[in-house]
Amino acid sequence: MALVHLDALYRTALRLTHNRADAEDVVQETFLRGFRSFDRFNPGTNCRAWLFTILRNVFLNRIRREGREVPESEPAWDSSRESATAPAAASANPEEEFFQTVLHGDVDRALKALPLPFREAVVLVDLEGLSYREAAEVLGCPLGTVMSRLSRGRHLLRQALARFAREHGYMKEGE
Repeated sequence: MALVHLDALYRTALRLTHNRADAEDVVQETFLRGFRSFDRFNPGTNCRAWLFTILRNVFLNRIRREGREVPESEPAWDSSRESATAPAAASANPEEEFFQTVLHGDVDRALKALPLPFREAVVLVDLEGLSYREAAEVLGCPLGTVMSRLSRGRHLLRQALARFAREHGYMKEGE
């Protein structure tokens, strides 16, 4: 029941931690805590939202335990950071390969630049496909707050990607 969510949890952890080893640790701790507290899981409720809630708590507790501030955002367009996805497989179509490697990395960097509350909402709803209600449950906030964070996060992503597109000649000034 829980293992079907492993890939989604890992992708989310990777987008939160920006580091493969840390993401693996967070996911492992998530499953460990889920296993230990499985007796408190109510059958018939949303297992995916329950696991994402545990993952978020593990991530936040880890940061606090290490004495670090919860990261609000990462610098935009920092190519030295790891991409949140695996390298693209070799493709026979150069255009497809370009979109998978270059542009996808730019989207990841723009996502990393979002303040954490907006990044969490965008990752959960737009990238992992949780409903607004599920995301609200995971984040422990009202549905309207998720909608607001998602709207603001999408707006900031559009701005960052439009700026990048203009700087690299994909869009003309004023577009």
